[in-house]
Amino acid sequence: MKIVASNKKAYFNYEIVESLEAGIALVGSEVKSIRDGRVSLKDSFAEIKNGEVFLLHMNISPYEQANIFNHDPLREKKLLLHRREIKRLIGKIREKGYTLIPTKVILNDKGKVKVEIALAKGKRTYEKKRAIKERELEREVRAELKRRHR
Repeated sequence: MKIVASNKKAYFNYEIVESLEAGIALVGSEVKSIRDGRVSLKDSFAEIKNGEVFLLHMNISPYEQANIFNHDPLREKKLLLHRREIKRLIGKIREKGYTLIPTKVILNDKGKVKVEIALAKGKRTYEKKRAIKERELEREVRAELKRRHR
């Protein structure tokens, strides 16, 4: 399995409650562009419409060799999940504050493109500040230990 893209901001802006892997319905030029690593998950999210899950605002850059048969970079992409998984997600999303966000785009061993989506709850500003402070303290401790070890 090869991680093609990851959404690092998702781990900072959201508290990840649960994650699952889903297939994604793509056209040929999108798959080739993803294999080149030309995909961005920034500002993307998943939405449930009519019992189907769609990924919105996921940017897959146009494939240069596809010319007139190229795809729209920001089109809605359908996620392939089992009906029972979708029903469970609908139940969870109805709870206060939960949202679906993509965290990784994966190219598996068989050449299939998969998306890891996470059920997440938005962090408050003070929680984000606390995380930054903890990260800085940890970095300083590591630097001090490294300095003492010399």
